[in-house]
Amino acid sequence: MEMIVTLTPNPAIDISTSVDEVVPIRKLRCAAARRDPGGGGINVARVARRLGSAVLAIYPAGGVTGELLRRLVAGEGIQSVALSVVGETREDFTVLDRNSGKQYRFVMPGSSLSETEWRACLNALEVMAPAPPFIVCSGSLPPDVPDDFYARVARCAKTRGSKVILDTSGKPLASALQEGVYAVKPNLRELQELANMPLTDEQSWLAAARQLIASGSAEIIALTLAEKGALLVNRDDALRASISDVNVVSTVGAGDSFVGGLVWALASGHSDIEAFCWGVAAGTAAVLNSGTELCHADDVARLVEQVKPVRV
Repeated sequence: MEMIVTLTPNPAIDISTSVDEVVPIRKLRCAAARRDPGGGGINVARVARRLGSAVLAIYPAGGVTGELLRRLVAGEGIQSVALSVVGETREDFTVLDRNSGKQYRFVMPGSSLSETEWRACLNALEVMAPAPPFIVCSGSLPPDVPDDFYARVARCAKTRGSKVILDTSGKPLASALQEGVYAVKPNLRELQELANMPLTDEQSWLAAARQLIASGSAEIIALTLAEKGALLVNRDDALRASISDVNVVSTVGAGDSFVGGLVWALASGHSDIEAFCWGVAAGTAAVLNSGTELCHADDVARLVEQVKPVRV
C-alpha cells in the first residue's frame, strides 16, 4: 500500500455536544463535550488510517489548542509534521438540538498565517523524499494565505510525480483546477460555482464534470450529492451510486470520510470505480455516528457491499 500525505492549512479542534433545545438568551446546559482533531485533511487522514493506510499529516499548529491538536492526531495513530506557528489553532463546534434533531455548526476562520508560515507548509512537501504517491489537499485556507496555495501544491506535485486529490471551495478550488489535479471532490454548490451556471439535473452535472476533465482540470471528478449519493466521472465512465435506508445521526465529516475512503482505495491499488464505491461507503458510514466521530472501518467494510454503481 502506498503512502498518503494530507495537507491541512486550516486545522481545528472539533468540539461536539448536545442540548435539549437551542434557544436564545438563557443558559444552555450541554452534554459532555467530545473533542476530535479536525480540518479537512486531518479528517481524511483519520479515515485512511482507520482503513489501514500509512498516513502522514502536515498542518500548522499554534498555542494551547495546537498542542492539543498534536496529541489528538497522535492518538489516532497518525504520523505528523506539525509546523509551529504564532497564531492559536482554531476551535469549531457542533451542537445537536435533541428536541428538533437539528444540528448547528459553528465554524471559526482560523488564525492568520504569515508568509513564512504558509511557505513552510509547502516546503514540507517539497523536501519530502521520496515524493509521496498521493497528496490530499483538503479544507479551507486561513486568513492571509494566497488563493493559489493549493495550485502551488499541484504544480510541485506534477514535477515530482505525486497525484493530488483536492477538496476545497471558492477561489482556492478554481485556482488549483487551473493548474490541474488528479482527482477533485466538489459538492453540487461548488460544481455550480465552477460552471458558473445552475446545474439542475443529472445531465447538467455530467456536462459540467466532463468539461473539467476535457480542460485538463482533473482526471477524476467525484461529485457528492448528500442524500442523493455521488457521481463519478472520468474519461471513460460516468457512474452514480448511493446507499438507501440509512439512519442519519450526523452529517458532519461525511465529505471528508468520502475522500478518506476514496484515497485509501486508490493507494491500495483499486480501480477508479472500486475507489468510488469505497468513498460512498465511507461517506455513508460517517453519518451513522454522532458529532465529529467520522466513520469506522467495520461499518465501511459492511456498507461497501451495498454500493452498486450504475452507469449513467
